[in-house]
Amino acid sequence: MHCLRAIVKGKVQGVYFRDFTRTQATRLGLCGYAKNLANGAEVEVVAEGDKDALLEFLNLLRSGPPRAEVKDVETGWETATANYSDFRIKH
Repeated sequence: MHCLRAIVKGKVQGVYFRDFTRTQATRLGLCGYAKNLANGAEVEVVAEGDKDALLEFLNLLRSGPPRAEVKDVETGWETATANYSDFRIKH
């Protein structure tokens, strides 16, 4: 199991980005969360699962849902914790 941590930047709040993220993560069998950051222009995403699924997920994060305008995605690979049982939206 692998862990992807991403900060998605751009017009990613108020455009259903977190819901899109949860839907895609669930479809790919990933666990973790998506959370709006306080600056209003970034979403933090942590996802754990199969490396191939995470790479596909990362490509989806780079495009986002139709109303999003993703400008950049900062990524890092971490040791998976297995602390997540599903994919959630954090508030």
